[in-house]
Amino acid sequence: MDDLARAVEAALFAAEEPMSADALSAFLGDAAPGEVRDALHALAAHYEDRGIRLVERGKRWHFETAPDLAHLLRREKEQLRRLSRAATEVLAIIAYHEPVSRAEIESIRGVQTSGGTLDVLMEAGWVKIAGRREVPGRPTIYATTPEFLEHFGLASRRDLPGLAELRATGLLDPVDDAYEDLMGEAPTETKADDGADEPESATDDSSLA
Repeated sequence: MDDLARAVEAALFAAEEPMSADALSAFLGDAAPGEVRDALHALAAHYEDRGIRLVERGKRWHFETAPDLAHLLRREKEQLRRLSRAATEVLAIIAYHEPVSRAEIESIRGVQTSGGTLDVLMEAGWVKIAGRREVPGRPTIYATTPEFLEHFGLASRRDLPGLAELRATGLLDPVDDAYEDLMGEAPTETKADDGADEPESATDDSSLA
């Protein structure tokens, strides 16, 4: 392992949050971003079969426990947090169409979206306010966060599954076009199974079950 890779390793180990290649380059001072990226990929290969991994999520890098060993570090049983159907649909629309306004979300879904649904997603850390649309009224627009990518194990939004992939795995009914209508060319990651067959009212149930 060369000196640059060792320096990058030390910087990431001491960092309080994930860092991009550009941030690492600025932090180290004498290394170009391209050289830092090469060092990051070399480190990722070095740690591939070890107890911890170096992974990239949303163009930011950090160390995490190897998936097959994560259970050894859990001291408490995690409480399952499941999104309502409404929140799942809104999250999927934001992920596939971001940045998107509340009115645009409602246009895609065909029903009113309560502010509470967006609040739940922002409290979970998966959705953020990304600014305002430069149109009359300047509506707020929403986008996903690096935490969203990390939670779902995605390096970038390009890794979101397509409609054909989801149907091939059995997560979507082969003849069910509801999510194709929601997502356009790309579907949501999965159907919520918490009462998905019940009719939805004009205002959504946005709570986490």
